[in-house]
Parts: sequence; C-alpha cells; structure tokens
Amino acid sequence: MKKFEHEVIFCIVNAGFSDAVMDAARELGARGGTVIRARGTANSESEKLFGITIQPEKEMVMILVKSSIKDDILHALYRAVGLNTPGQGIAFSLPVDQVVGLSEAPAEPKEEKEPKAAE
Repeated sequence: MKKFEHEVIFCIVNAGFSDAVMDAARELGARGGTVIRARGTANSESEKLFGITIQPEKEMVMILVKSSIKDDILHALYRAVGLNTPGQGIAFSLPVDQVVGLSEAPAEPKEEKEPKAAE
C-alpha cells in the first residue's frame, strides 16, 4: 500500500462555523484552508428521522495537511464542530498523491558567520 505524505481534510459545517474549523485545525499545525459555500440536500423525512434540524446553508472547508497530523486534526474537529455541536459538522480525509505550490514553513533565521580575517 502506498504511503501518502499529504492528505486533504474536508469538513462540512453549518454556515458560520468555518472559523471554528480553522481555529481547531491551526492549533494542531494546519496552516490554512479554503472555504466553499455549499447547500445541504437533506429532506424533511431525514430531519424527523434523526431528530436534528438540518440547515441547508453549509460551508465546506478543505485543509491540506501532512499525513502525520491528520488524525489529530480530525479528532479536534469532531470535538469543536462535530454533529453534537451547533456546527453539526462532519469531517473526512482523502490521500493526496502529489502537491505543488506549497511553501514550507518559514525557516528560522540563521546566524551569520563573521568573515574570517585575511592572513
């Protein structure tokens, strides 16, 4: 089985909760995300069946992360904006085969060496 270096996390929440998604993800190392406005397709029967109010206005947050921090971020999203919260969010991840256009985290400034005196 192929090991992937990156994964994309999709988190779908009620409108207005994308900042809560990003706050939870950033605490664990995510650097940014993309928010897409979306609309749910649940019908009135599923509202009655599950006993929760489904708001049709949604936000989908896509967050590209290193695979090593994906599980921690998914757990944080569950706690912060999961189905039992006002955000009523779901989150899942998919492996990413290749990535271009990402910059690495800014490097620590290196101390400049003093030039050697000429002999």
